[in-house]
Amino acid sequence: MKRQARLTKKSKVVAIDLSTGDYLALLGERVRTMRSRRGMSRKTLAKQSRVSERYLAELEIGKGNCSIVLLRRIGKAMGVPVAELIDERPERDIEHLLLHQLLDRLSPSELKQTRELLLSRHGGPSSEARHARIALIGLRGSGKSTLGKLLAAKLGVPFIELDHEIERMGGMALGELFEMFGQPTYRRFERAALEAALEKNARCVLATGGSIVTEPGTFEQLLTSCVTVWVRASPDAHMKRVIAQGDLRPMADNKHAMNDLISILKSREPLYAKADYILETAGKTPEQSLRELLAWIEKSETRIVRRLVQV
Repeated sequence: MKRQARLTKKSKVVAIDLSTGDYLALLGERVRTMRSRRGMSRKTLAKQSRVSERYLAELEIGKGNCSIVLLRRIGKAMGVPVAELIDERPERDIEHLLLHQLLDRLSPSELKQTRELLLSRHGGPSSEARHARIALIGLRGSGKSTLGKLLAAKLGVPFIELDHEIERMGGMALGELFEMFGQPTYRRFERAALEAALEKNARCVLATGGSIVTEPGTFEQLLTSCVTVWVRASPDAHMKRVIAQGDLRPMADNKHAMNDLISILKSREPLYAKADYILETAGKTPEQSLRELLAWIEKSETRIVRRLVQV
């Protein structure tokens, strides 16, 4: 089975690019393994899932292009979440599976404490290291670039616009990158650009793309490596700023552009809210927003110094 994987020092498998045939073979192998672990014959699984035994046989040898509805029935009969069946990553070891079950039992507050403990014990950057890098997140048009440049100049550190780094690495504009290679390739460049920026800059201000929060692995790395600030604005302000910059794409051939923008913002709010600080920019000039952010940074750094003294 041919499998192409991108490997990094911090994560064993970042992405896997499987052909359709390879993926169906992986899926069939996983169904067969799960069934065997549970001591279920193919006949028993067929009866309990209401999927023919012949079809299950085809699926298990990698020749069955199963619908999500049928997979859900097969997974339910074995007591396996359908998401676990369709995962493109290699089979996880038993410790991973047991840890996953433990995490599922924890409350949101307990999960947060557990994540912080794991980061402190297993390679998470120190508070001082995180506070040396400030990452601005939020929708396109929130003012990240303008604020980021002002903040970097005030702090005397490099300003990095992640989208520009992606374009430089890809050798083309973002629009062309999406059109020619699609979302997966963009995400790989995004992750590589972030890793390169973090490796080269112990101190910096980083402006990210609006959708970086939707890629869990990349967003997790951002949260653990930088202090994050959600630059928050109203949908009206987002749209006006983007159009003022000469970008008419939000309105082009889309009568529901504002509704779409509101929907995107609403769906991402829980992700943006993971930021260390939320900066409301409504009705403020860039200079006013800068002063507010600098005041928060100063308080935040003071708390770190106090903790170090106590230790």
